[in-house]
Amino acid sequence: MAVSLFGCLCPGACKVKALASMASLRWASQVWLPRVLSRIPIFVFLFLNPHFNFLCVSLLASVKLLPVDCERETTGEFCQAQQKAALLEQLHELYNFLAIQAGNFECGNPEKLKSKCIPVSEAQEHVQNVTGSSRAKFEAALAWILSSNKDVGIWLKGDDPSELVTTLDKVVCLESTRPRMGVGCRLSRALLTAVTHVLIFFWGLAFLWGLLILLKYRWRKLEEEEQAMYEMVKKIIDVVQDHYVDWEQDMERYPYVGILHVRDTLIPPQSRRRLKRVWDRAVEFLASNESRIQTESHRVAGEDMLVWRWTKPSSFSDSER
Repeated sequence: MAVSLFGCLCPGACKVKALASMASLRWASQVWLPRVLSRIPIFVFLFLNPHFNFLCVSLLASVKLLPVDCERETTGEFCQAQQKAALLEQLHELYNFLAIQAGNFECGNPEKLKSKCIPVSEAQEHVQNVTGSSRAKFEAALAWILSSNKDVGIWLKGDDPSELVTTLDKVVCLESTRPRMGVGCRLSRALLTAVTHVLIFFWGLAFLWGLLILLKYRWRKLEEEEQAMYEMVKKIIDVVQDHYVDWEQDMERYPYVGILHVRDTLIPPQSRRRLKRVWDRAVEFLASNESRIQTESHRVAGEDMLVWRWTKPSSFSDSER
């Protein structure tokens, strides 16, 4: 009856009920017709009376504004929507706070922050002051971040930054993965990055150029050293051949000549250290590539020493010379 009476007090509802009643009266028995017709004046009076219209609107507004205790009742759609809105509000405020703090740290650190990672207590105090939410709701927001697989731009860190945090009791600080920086800071950082890349490019280019010059110098020295080695080999062959010819003419006592004696003859004392590598390479080349000179070991003046002996007949050597 209460619902029916409340519906009849509203003009819109009364119109619908009146029309429905009139349609049904066509098919109803004549017994109900007098009763329905007797109510028509009342319907018309209520529809035309402004006091009853204001009463209907007031009653509807009071019904819509009835408070709902969502702290205890969490299963309703209205409460779930309210909880979701509160969670999004906290996450939005926390994201903005951490992004601004991280941007300030990157842009000169005017607030003298020790790190981009803000302690949990400081972040919680800021969010509670702005949103007026409780600590439990803030922890619920952190728990949602831990359980979510989405990148929300908030990094929960523990004592060891390299370890992944899985529970709330291990969270020490919060850090934004997307620092929010001003236009001036972004321009200065972009300019610094560009200048750094240009300097790295030119330093790399200079290093490659220097390396190329060093390699060319090294190749030239090797060529010069190889040419000097061949010149030394030619001089050694001439000395050993001349010594053998002198021995055939009884001008030398032995048909062989000491290797060190040849070196001392060809290289002056002040150049022996500088040309040591050239001499060693020439001796090695003769041992492996020259068949006309044979390396032997003889005892000379009571000491064993290496000597060279010319093995080609003097007639052929004379004809070549």
